[in-house]
Amino acid sequence: MPAISAGDELTPEHRSVASGGAEASAIACGWFRPKLHHMTVPQMAEIAALVGDPARATILSTLFDGRALTATELSFAANVTPQTTSGHLAKMTQAGLLTVLKQGRHRYFRLATPLVAQMLESIMAVAASAPPRYRPRTAHEDRLRLARTCYDHFAGILGVSIADALCERKHVILSDDGGEVTESGRAFLNDFGVALATQTRRPICRHCLDWTERRFHLSGVVGAAITTRCFDLGWVRRERNPRALQITPKGREGFRRSFGFSI
Repeated sequence: MPAISAGDELTPEHRSVASGGAEASAIACGWFRPKLHHMTVPQMAEIAALVGDPARATILSTLFDGRALTATELSFAANVTPQTTSGHLAKMTQAGLLTVLKQGRHRYFRLATPLVAQMLESIMAVAASAPPRYRPRTAHEDRLRLARTCYDHFAGILGVSIADALCERKHVILSDDGGEVTESGRAFLNDFGVALATQTRRPICRHCLDWTERRFHLSGVVGAAITTRCFDLGWVRRERNPRALQITPKGREGFRRSFGFSI
């Protein structure tokens, strides 16, 4: 069997050998070189350190629903001083986690991109799979599990149920790499009152691993458009905690009639 040098791809013959302990040895020898797409290990560690601070994690979680908030509001949410909050916001803005919107004399902070929200959702999924620590669930946690926003799209039981319904009807096809809206799906969404934008750099159909349900919900243009439409129809409304959503009686009937599930 020919030798392998760093950077070479494994042939089928090599793959059959590199299993178990041999695979671990291959990784250690540099046979597998993950391509991080312009991301270096120090940069990855920097992002992890920023998110790992409890106050900064609280700020990011507060912005998880896609809103833009002032430093004062975020200081109150994180329960830290305005001076400390200012330092946290500066670091996260410089690292590309947050962006600043200026309106008159006011400055508002929000998540920089949907990719940041997807990263946070993935971290929550990993955290949720850790060894359980027994603690009775609160009513607020139950409401978050039922229906919440993940940046600008539905998550929780509601988000997963919509994804399941569209997949079962072959309106959407999900794969490991993302998703695709079929012709029947475009017709369904059009009848539902959703016109998908075609001139956009954002992926049309993506999926996120839901951190409470451990299954996929829809993101991308499709997920955001469905969410906006449901708000417009009065099917959902925000609770006092903006991430948690209340499904209205009109919404329960609407989801049953249009998507075929009861919630």
